[in-house]
Amino acid sequence: MTATTKQRPGPMRLIDATQYRLPLAAKLSILHRASGVVMFVLLPFIIWMFDNSVSSEVSYDAFTSVFTAGWGVLPGWFMKLVVLGLIWSYLHHFCAGVRHLWMDATHSVTKQQGHSSAVVSFAISLVLTVALGAKLFGLF
Repeated sequence: MTATTKQRPGPMRLIDATQYRLPLAAKLSILHRASGVVMFVLLPFIIWMFDNSVSSEVSYDAFTSVFTAGWGVLPGWFMKLVVLGLIWSYLHHFCAGVRHLWMDATHSVTKQQGHSSAVVSFAISLVLTVALGAKLFGLF
């Protein structure tokens, strides 16, 4: 091989994304986006719940019976799980959004601050989700 000819690189390999271990702040950010998608997809369900809960006493009774007797072929516990997913989605999205606003306002961009604020955001959203989920399933 002469100095003027370059050796071409071999075929490119696909990178296995499971080899990388994402930091907690990155996982929080990904779940922030996912929770936004969940809330957007469940928006018709949210509007239906709001409409039936405030229209009249009859519609409110029908609304609450969905969570005890079920809705069509879907059992009541499944509807409660959907609402629990919606509760988690909202609380996680809210806590992560406040974290992002706080980081933007205070210019907190170090790895340690990102990690510690991600831990706090996860902890607050999960504790609130467990508390509201316990209330939803009638534990208190």
